[in-house]
Amino acid sequence: MRVAAIDCGTNSIRLLIADVTEAGAEAPTPGAQQLRDVHREMRVVRLGQGVDVTGMLAEEALERTFAAADDYAALIRSSAVERVRFVATSATRDAGNRDVFVGGIQERLGIAPEVVSGAEEAGLSFAGAASVLPMTADDQVLVVDLGGGSTEFVMGNSAGVTAALSTDMGCVRFTERYLRSDPPTAEEIAAAEAAIAKKLDDVLAVVPLQNVTRIVGVAGSITTITAHALGLTRYESEAIHAAEISLDTIDAAATSLLNMTRAQRTELGFMHPGRVDVIGAGALIWRTILRTLIRLGDGTLESATSSEHDILDGIALGAARS
Repeated sequence: MRVAAIDCGTNSIRLLIADVTEAGAEAPTPGAQQLRDVHREMRVVRLGQGVDVTGMLAEEALERTFAAADDYAALIRSSAVERVRFVATSATRDAGNRDVFVGGIQERLGIAPEVVSGAEEAGLSFAGAASVLPMTADDQVLVVDLGGGSTEFVMGNSAGVTAALSTDMGCVRFTERYLRSDPPTAEEIAAAEAAIAKKLDDVLAVVPLQNVTRIVGVAGSITTITAHALGLTRYESEAIHAAEISLDTIDAAATSLLNMTRAQRTELGFMHPGRVDVIGAGALIWRTILRTLIRLGDGTLESATSSEHDILDGIALGAARS
């Protein structure tokens, strides 16, 4: 079966066209459904521009998103796709005029977008990451999906999700709220760190972070930080996916990106232009999450893994099962 999945977040809109096959004996879960990419792409449209302040999707942001949806619709029509699923997350959940967005997408793709809850988003993120990672029933794997408007914390193992929480904390939202200077001032960073710490207290009340045995980070902020930690001169998905990096190295890479000017970030070969102005907040959020896990843990947590497979893959697998 050939499926198309679209993930429309606060910062980017992504398309995956994939063939769904059965995993072989060498796969983490033999016999399970797996995806073979036909086409995968991402565009930064910043749908969530100003939503945190106005509560509404800006007209120019809608225009950018609809233009990308038009192109995606053409690709889907030309690719003999059997099932399509469109999922919208944080920015659309928060918007008072989301009906305009829903109507525009339905007109272009012939299907209504699913505006999923934070809990649903968390489950899709875990399903996508888990589809390519070996897990046992004894694991306590934490998947962190750091987006533009929200960050999902999902704990689980081979049996599925055991605890999850979505927070309204993301690289676009926190840039607009706190990190307005270029580069951010010490005062701005301190205010953002305090806000992140408060969000993590909320997470800890639901998700037992102290029990984490493995960390998997997904989405563009984390993979970009990974590229910096690996010293890449261009964005290489093959090098980033499944890269396991020490927490000290990730901390140093995140701190470096946080303290750079936007002009300095632009010069980095792996940096997508649409992330230049918001990666500082993403780096600060990821750094604070990892430092918190170290503080709460028993000293055995030493590294984190990055995955290029995330909510988009979860959406595609869901489309195949629907």
